[in-house]
Parts: sequence; C-alpha cells; structure tokens
Amino acid sequence: MPFAITDLTAHFAGSWRLSREIVATDGEPIGTADGEAVFTVEDGVLVYRESGRMRLGAYTGPMSRTLLYHPADGGRAAVHFDHGGFFHDLDLSTGAWATDHPCRDDIYRGEYVVLDAGHWRQEWVVTGPAKDHVITTRFTRA
Repeated sequence: MPFAITDLTAHFAGSWRLSREIVATDGEPIGTADGEAVFTVEDGVLVYRESGRMRLGAYTGPMSRTLLYHPADGGRAAVHFDHGGFFHDLDLSTGAWATDHPCRDDIYRGEYVVLDAGHWRQEWVVTGPAKDHVITTRFTRA
C-alpha cells in the first residue's frame, strides 16, 4: 500500500541510499549502481543530486545526476533536468504516480511508489528503437 505524501519537500529533504538495477525487458541483467541521493532546498527548488558507482556493460566507474523538483501544493512537483528542460510532472499525494517522458524516438514510462517514511521506489520502462530496458531504483533513508 503506497504511503501518501502531504509535503513533498519535507518528505524527501535529506540523504537517501540508492540501489539501482538495469535489466533488459527479457530480464537479462545489464547493469547496477549504488550510491547516495541528496535532496536540498535551494531558492525554493528541491535539488536532487545522486552520485555513486555504476557497472553498465564494460563500464565500471562513477555516476552522477542532478534533477530539479519545483514543488507545488502538497505532494506535487514539476521535475526538470539540471539544464532546465522539463522531465515530468509528479504527484505523490496518494503515494504513487505514473508518468511518461519522450526521449527522441524512445519513451520512458515511469512509476514512483512511496512505501513508507523511509523507503521509496522508482521504475522506468524504456522502449523504442535505441533502448529496451527497465531501470529500477530503490531508495532508503540514510
């Protein structure tokens, strides 16, 4: 049962451990990542920064990503890439949210599920001519 969020900024602010697995849609493992995600409030924006170590095919090394969550009422936000481009809307007022993001000819179908105050999951099913995999990231409050 999802855990409803009434204040997205208050819920996510702080540090989270992340564990990610990437598998082909047929279930074949492609890669993994482990690290930390930190949400900080900067000028009214909830800034998400992840860093860690990734293993993807022949690559093993550092990974990082920054996203900008522009909070709205309660459990809602507009999520943008760090370059400012729109990524997707988010509404966790019920604890779960499904969204889409087109990326060139591929489509990312995402799902967020907040399990409790200290755990949440994000999954992206990516399909199209360039990509065909599932990215699942599990977050645990640090």
